[in-house]
Amino acid sequence: QVQLVESGGGLVQPGGSLRLSCAASGSVDSIMSLGWYRQPPGKQREFVASLTIGDTTNYADSVKGRFTISRDNAAKNTVYLQMNSLKPEDTAVYYCKHLVTKSWGQGTQVTVSS
Repeated sequence: QVQLVESGGGLVQPGGSLRLSCAASGSVDSIMSLGWYRQPPGKQREFVASLTIGDTTNYADSVKGRFTISRDNAAKNTVYLQMNSLKPEDTAVYYCKHLVTKSWGQGTQVTVSS
């Protein structure tokens, strides 16, 4: 069993930045494969980015060049999503997902608005 806790969401103006964190606990393997997803208001949950074995990254086209997923090199059980040049359409609840166990976190709200 893996527990995931997201943090770092909030209200930011267009063009601003936020860094989300996903901390894993429980039966955490030494090499974590995690993904970030988001659910905009009134829409379905969608893929944002993933970090898998060998630190391979993958991004949705809508966030390429603006978002970066990375792992905490010291803690190893924390994955970040650095979000730059935020747009109003990035407004959503952001979730992290452990890609092996399919466990989800509770989500963190990101609102991009002036």
